Amino acid sequence: MPTHQSPPSPTGGRELLDVLIVGAGQAGLALGHHLTGGGVNFLLLDAGPQIGHAWRSRWDSLRLFSPAQYDSLPGLPFPAPIDTHPSKDDVADYLAAYAAHFALPVRLNCPVLRLHRDIDGTFAATTPAGTLSAKQVVVATGPFHSPHVPAIAGRLDPDVMQLHSAEYRNPAQLPGAGRVLVVGAANSGLQIAAELSATQPVSVAVGSRPTEVPQRIAGRDVFFWLTRSGFFTVPAHTRIARRLRERGDLVIGTRSRRLRRRGVDFRARLTGLTGRTATFADGSTLAVDAVVWATGYRPDYSWLHVPGVIDDAGTVRHEAGVTSVPGLYFLGLPWQSCRGSALLGFVGADAATLSARMAADAHLASAHLSSQRHTPQHEPTSQESASAAVSGRSR
Repeated sequence: MPTHQSPPSPTGGRELLDVLIVGAGQAGLALGHHLTGGGVNFLLLDAGPQIGHAWRSRWDSLRLFSPAQYDSLPGLPFPAPIDTHPSKDDVADYLAAYAAHFALPVRLNCPVLRLHRDIDGTFAATTPAGTLSAKQVVVATGPFHSPHVPAIAGRLDPDVMQLHSAEYRNPAQLPGAGRVLVVGAANSGLQIAAELSATQPVSVAVGSRPTEVPQRIAGRDVFFWLTRSGFFTVPAHTRIARRLRERGDLVIGTRSRRLRRRGVDFRARLTGLTGRTATFADGSTLAVDAVVWATGYRPDYSWLHVPGVIDDAGTVRHEAGVTSVPGLYFLGLPWQSCRGSALLGFVGADAATLSARMAADAHLASAHLSSQRHTPQHEPTSQESASAAVSGRSR
């Protein structure tokens, strides 16, 4: 895997980069591709030990619900037959091959512990290996930061095994004969419930009920129809987009109706836990032996010490990835510019737009700095000199 070792600055200070990209997942790599060959000195930092580590860390049977022809990053097709659905390891392998193919400068095992903006307008990123400076920074850490587990989880009996979907790998982790409660009925929750139902009794607690669609409609993959209809490119600021966001994500391919036929028990929203007993919104109860929390993630920007970028809810203030802080950008956010912004095969469009904006901003900043350096010092007029002399005598 290519790595980047920038030479020290002539003054012996920090490394000075044109662009620092935090995160070497699909968003960061797509942006890196657009920055290559343009004379830009850039570096990608990633906390993982290898490219694609976040994908490899997910459950063993995970497959994309988007077929291979919709999973490519710019400049390199996904190496799988059309209408096949890559595994999570296929995705990780592709990302590693992508970084190698374009010789992208990636530094692994290098989380950013703190990012702040210096008085001169550059950014300083503190890492375990030292501090780097950059004129521009792109946060491309993706939407999956901190696994969210509700506080009521603490009321369960210690003997009841608990896993977040981020920790789940396969059914062997859970007791073979006990009832498993899966909390959450979006894509992850239903896929895990389907897998577990082959080996043990499973119940699913449904908070909100997302729209479910089959993987294939009229002989074609649902992604063909969604793409053709413009579903993934609906602009984020439109009324249609607001409605789509309110409805939540689509559940693709896994149907609750089929799971019921396989014996999966669906319950109302989980409202309480005591010992080994779960209580639901309709007043019903259930004895459980294990719980899988498919309850999503929360953003974590605690390392980002740049005022005015993160709001009180922990979300990013931005316009299509551009923040109000000069030189600070985001990429790979859900709904950054459209519905597909955080998806593997669609993030490349945002990366292209953002790289063009960054180049324009860098040009303007350079022109402004140059004009300041070359503006001649103001010479006082004869009237100003006379006034100064009078003023001097008066003192």
